[in-house]
Amino acid sequence: MDAINGCCAGDYKKKIRGNVVLMKKNVLDLTDLTASFHDRWDELFGQKVSLQLISAVNSEPSENDLRGKLGKPAYLEKWITTATSLAAGETTFEVTFDWDEEIGVPGAFLIKNNHHNEFYLKTVTLEDVPGLGRVHFVCKSWIYHADHYSKPRIFFANKTYLPQDTPAPLRKYREEELFQLRGNREGELQEWDRVYDYDVYNDLGSSKKGPEYFRPVLGGSSEHPYPRRGRTGRKKEDPNTESRLPLLESLSIYVPRDERFSHLKMADVLAYGLKTVAQVAKNGLDAFADATPNEFDSFDDVLKLYEGGIKLPCVPLIENIRKNIPLEFLEEIFRSDGERFFKFPKPQVIQYNHSAWRTDEEFGREMLAGVNPVIIRRLEEFPPKSKLDRELYGDQNSKISEEHIQNSLDGLTIDEAIRNNRMFILDHHDALMPYLRRINTTSTKTYATRTLLFLKDDGTLKPLAIELSLPHDEYGFNSEVYTPAENGVESSIWQLAKAYVGVNDSGYHQLISHWLHTHAVIEPFVIATNRQLSVLHPIYKLLEPHFRDTMNINALARQILINAGGFLELTVYPSKYSMEMSSSLYRSWDFTEQALPEDLKKRGVAVDDPNSPHGVRLLIKDYPYAVDGLEIWSAIKEWVRDYCFIYYKTDEMVQNDNEIQSWWKELREEGHGDLKDAPWWPKMQTREELVESCTIIIWVGSALHAAVNFGQYPYAGYLLNRPTISRRFMPRQGFPEYEELESNPDKFFLETITAQLQTLLGISLIEILSRHSSDEVYLGQRDNPEWTADKEPLEAFKKFGRKLEVIQDRMFDMNKDVNLKNRFGPVKVPYTLLVPTSAAGLTGRGIPNSVSI
Repeated sequence: MDAINGCCAGDYKKKIRGNVVLMKKNVLDLTDLTASFHDRWDELFGQKVSLQLISAVNSEPSENDLRGKLGKPAYLEKWITTATSLAAGETTFEVTFDWDEEIGVPGAFLIKNNHHNEFYLKTVTLEDVPGLGRVHFVCKSWIYHADHYSKPRIFFANKTYLPQDTPAPLRKYREEELFQLRGNREGELQEWDRVYDYDVYNDLGSSKKGPEYFRPVLGGSSEHPYPRRGRTGRKKEDPNTESRLPLLESLSIYVPRDERFSHLKMADVLAYGLKTVAQVAKNGLDAFADATPNEFDSFDDVLKLYEGGIKLPCVPLIENIRKNIPLEFLEEIFRSDGERFFKFPKPQVIQYNHSAWRTDEEFGREMLAGVNPVIIRRLEEFPPKSKLDRELYGDQNSKISEEHIQNSLDGLTIDEAIRNNRMFILDHHDALMPYLRRINTTSTKTYATRTLLFLKDDGTLKPLAIELSLPHDEYGFNSEVYTPAENGVESSIWQLAKAYVGVNDSGYHQLISHWLHTHAVIEPFVIATNRQLSVLHPIYKLLEPHFRDTMNINALARQILINAGGFLELTVYPSKYSMEMSSSLYRSWDFTEQALPEDLKKRGVAVDDPNSPHGVRLLIKDYPYAVDGLEIWSAIKEWVRDYCFIYYKTDEMVQNDNEIQSWWKELREEGHGDLKDAPWWPKMQTREELVESCTIIIWVGSALHAAVNFGQYPYAGYLLNRPTISRRFMPRQGFPEYEELESNPDKFFLETITAQLQTLLGISLIEILSRHSSDEVYLGQRDNPEWTADKEPLEAFKKFGRKLEVIQDRMFDMNKDVNLKNRFGPVKVPYTLLVPTSAAGLTGRGIPNSVSI
C-alpha cells in the first residue's frame, strides 16, 4: 500500500502501512474454545497487540549504549472484525505507523501481545517506507502475553550482518536477544520460554518404578559419554534422574516453543500415530509381560497383515487400552465388535514378489541400497581381525578359514580377491560382543555376526560365509561358520544365519546409524546455533532450515521411544541395554568422518581420486547409496561454499567473527563436551573449515537421515526381511530343535525371529517414521522464498535447486539401467531414498531439510 498523509491535531504526518501475517491460537488449537472470546474481550478493553519500529541508523539521544531510536507504538487493526480462515490458518492484519524521519531505516521492531492468548507471528511487511520502499521481516515465532517476557520480543528486518558489520543502533539488541535465548540455567522451563540449553540424558529411566526401570545417565562421564540434549529443568526423582511426564502428557514435553511441530505436522503425526498410541499404552503392554506372545504360524499369516489384517483377540489388552486412551484414538484400531484389527500398507520389498527378499543377491544388495547402507566395508586382511582389547575380551579374531570360502571366489585366491578389492565384510562383532552376555540374559537369544561377501563381475555382492559368535564362559568367544546352501535343512540353516545378521543390522541401524548418528548428534548443533548465532548472522540463516522439528522429535523419542520400557527396548534385540550400547559407540564418533567422502574412504569402499568430480573413486561402482550420496554431497558443498564466500572474503574474517568462534567453542565444549578433547575437531580458522563443517551439518540433518530413515517401511515393514529380535539359538544336529527345523522350516524361522506383538509394534512405529508430513520442506527448498533480502545468496540458492533437479533426473535414469543390478535388485525396488523431492506420505523417497521425524 502507498504511504499516506493523514491529518492529526492540525499537523500533517506521514503514515506507513504494514501487513502482519499471523495465526491465532483458536485456529491452531481447536480444543481451546475460549481463545477467540478472550482475544475479543482483551481488544474491547484496550489490551491490544502493539508494534514499535526501531531505527537502524539513529540512536535514542538519551541512550549511552546507542540503542536504535524507537517509534511510537502502533496497534494491529480490526482484530475483532477480521475474518479468520480455519482452512488456511493464516490471517492478515493491517497496522499503521506514524512515520518519524529519525527512524530513517527500520532495522527491527518490538512487539507486545497484551491478549490473553498466544499467536504465531509469521511475517511483517512495511510498504513504501520513505527512501527504501518495501521492508520485510521474517518472524516465524510464537508470541505469548507480554508478562511472560522480561523484555519485549524483538524481530529484525530481513537483512544479514556479520557481528562487526551490524549497524551500531542494533548491536545491543542483537546481543540482548542472544542473552535471552541462553536463559539462566535455573528452574523448570515453561511452554512460553524461549530458552535453549543443554542437559545430559538423565530422563530415560525411573528410580520410582523399580530396578527394572533403572538406566544409566548418558553424557557427562567417561563411562557413558553422549551428545547433550535440550534441557527441560523438570524436578528430579533422585540426584541423578529427572522426573518423567505421564505417557498421555508426552506431547507437552518442553522444547522451545518455536521448535515445536507445526499444527499441520502435529495433525499428521497424530493421524498416523493412532495405532501406535494405543499399542504403547503401558497398562496394555503389562498384560503381555509374563505371557507367551502369540505366534505367526506361517509366512501367509504375516502376509495377512497387508492383505486384510489379523485379529488379536486379547481381551485384557483391549480393555486396559480402552481405559487409558481416549475413544477418538481407538477408532482406527478397534472394530465396533471390540476385536483388534490391523492392516498395513504392503512394503515395497514384497510388492513385486513375496519371496525375492530371501535370495542371497538381495541379502547383499541391501547392504548397498537398503535401509542401512553405511556399514559395509572392504576387507583388508584375512581372516578378519577384532579391535577389541585383548586384555578384556581375549582373542576375538575371526575363525572363518580359507576352507570355508576358497571355492567361492570365481577362481581367485583369497589374497588375489583382497588385492583386487573384491572382498567385503558386514561386521557387527566388535560392537555387540561386549554386551552380548548381558543381552542374552533377557528374552533375546542372539549372536555377534560377521558376514563376508565377494564382489562379482556383474557388480553384485555374493555372501561367502556368516560367522555367529557367543562369548566364551571365561574368555574369548565360540563361533560357528555357515556357508550358502540351496537345498534341504542346510538351506534352512543358511536362512536362519542370514536372519541373525539381519537382527544385528536392524538393531545397529536403529540405535547407531539412525538415532545416534543423525538425531542425537545434531541436537547440540541446534542448541548452540540458537544460543550463539544471531538471526542476523549469515550462518544462522544458512543452517536454520536444517534444524526444523529436530528438538521436538528427539524430545518425543525420549518420552516414548528410547526410554526404559519404550518402543525401542520392546522391539530391538539389545532391549534394556540399547541406549547404553549406543553410548559406548559414541566414543568412536568423529565429526569430520561424517563427511560422506571421508566415511567412504574410512570404510575402504572408496579411494582418493583427484580426477573424479567428487574427489574419490568408488571401489564398488554400483553402490547406489554412495553414487547418489556423492552427487548430493557435492551439490550441498558447492552451495555452502558459494554462500559462505559471499560473506567471508578472507580467512581472517572467520577468525574475527566472535559469534562463529563462540558457537564452535560451545559445540565442542558443551554440546559434544564428552569428546571436546578429540584431536579431529576443525579449528574454525579458515573459510574452508567453515564450509566443510556446515556441509557436514547439512548433510547429516538432511541426506544422511533420509537415507537411513525413509527406507524403514519399504524394507523393514516386512519383518521377515529385517527381523529385530531373535529368541532362539541356531538348532544343533541331534537335538529336538533340529528336527523341528527339518519338519517345518518356516514355522521354526517365525518362532526364532521377532514375535507377533513386537512385529505389530515395530511395523506401527516405522510406518509413522517413514512418512513425510504434508508440510515437509525438502532439500533445495525454503518455507519462505524471502528468507533473506540479499540477492547473491538467493541466486546461489536457485542454482543449488537447479542442480538438485538435474541430479534427481539422473537418478531416475540410472534406475532404468539394467546393467546396474543393485539399483533394482530381485525385489524390483528402485533406489530412490536420496531422490531430493517427494509427495507427502509413505513414498520411499525425498530428502527433508532436517531430522524432522
